[in-house]
Amino acid sequence: MSLITELRWRGMVQDIKPGTEEQLQKEMTTAYVGFDPTADSLHVGNLVPIMLLVHLQKAGHKPLALVGGATGMVGDPSFKAEERKMLDEETLLHNQRCIKAQLERFLDFDPARTNAAEMVNNYDWFKDISFLRFIRDVGKHITVNYMMAKDSVKKRLEGDSGMSFTEFSYQMIQGYDFYHLYTAKNCKMQMGGSDQWGNIVTGTELVRRMGGGEAYAFTCPLIKKADGTKFGKSEKGNIWLDPAKTTPYEFYQFWLNASDEDAETYIKIFTFLDEPTIASIIGEHRQDASKRVLQKALAKEVTSFIHGAREYELAVTTSQILFGNASVDVLRNLSEEELLKVMAGVPQHTVSDADLDAEKDAVSFLADIGIFPSKGEARKTIQNGGVSLNGSKLTGIDQTIGRGDLINGRYFLFQKGKKNYYLVKVA
Repeated sequence: MSLITELRWRGMVQDIKPGTEEQLQKEMTTAYVGFDPTADSLHVGNLVPIMLLVHLQKAGHKPLALVGGATGMVGDPSFKAEERKMLDEETLLHNQRCIKAQLERFLDFDPARTNAAEMVNNYDWFKDISFLRFIRDVGKHITVNYMMAKDSVKKRLEGDSGMSFTEFSYQMIQGYDFYHLYTAKNCKMQMGGSDQWGNIVTGTELVRRMGGGEAYAFTCPLIKKADGTKFGKSEKGNIWLDPAKTTPYEFYQFWLNASDEDAETYIKIFTFLDEPTIASIIGEHRQDASKRVLQKALAKEVTSFIHGAREYELAVTTSQILFGNASVDVLRNLSEEELLKVMAGVPQHTVSDADLDAEKDAVSFLADIGIFPSKGEARKTIQNGGVSLNGSKLTGIDQTIGRGDLINGRYFLFQKGKKNYYLVKVA
């Protein structure tokens, strides 16, 4: 199966320049995708271009990941309602380093490979180009009429905010990226989201008019939820690839909570499962949607790809714990580091080791450390079966709490009701 055929059944091709498929079948082709360094982490909205680069390399072609150190100073205006906030150079450099570190986890940069991935930064070639040189040598090749005909420009000009000259020049700057990579890296193709089509085509025109060469391109549709809302957002905002910004558990839950319709789209785009496997999963899911077979497969594949198999397993364990399905054996098999990671965000209390010398009844223990405001409330909740210790319901108000109940020799995990957890540490 050719690369374009593979991407088409996955729903990942929208616009494509004539000759693109033939070029990919003819020879190993170098192609690039640009990443905007406006944050110090990529998010799930960036997963589509990442997947394009990975598919490209798997098919034997050479991927280039361009981090826009120069274009990041301008801000892409494509289909944006207003001008973006400018970032200072120090912030951009920090963001670029973080993005590069993330991309290195998904692509093979081993120079021993003929199609090894490479990182490039357009600031490296723009920093030495003067404004006069740029408008003389590059600007003369693209007319203002051509630039204003782009839909992304038209919509801004028709709006109330208009468009600054800085933003208007963006498509020329991105177009020059393609020309530079064509001449310096023999890069003949650019890929991106469908909102980039106007900028990408400007690049193919510069390659033709300045270099006399032929350049190719295709775009992927912008991903939206079935209800029309923006993909990649949660109640807390963006779903980031950085585990410090979005925990693997939250990341896993994002995919697990996808609607049936969305999950059928996502599993084709965001996993590497083949067509028969995906068809089988969808078929099984449709037989009994309540089992959420489709969402579980999707969440497993994407979480494992981004964070690794062990973080996926911890995300599942966290789900089991937080939804009350985990056994004490599951908890005891976690290392201290894993337990603390799983319990990140859970209220924590501390007791001294001496407090465990005389085993207390559950009512006194829970009231003394503040999980309940009074012994009366603790007693009532325990009698109603509303308190669990390490995944098991307390048997009665006279049950004692002692060292034999500790996880990793240091922790108790109490659950009050369905969703309230408390981690108690022995200091």
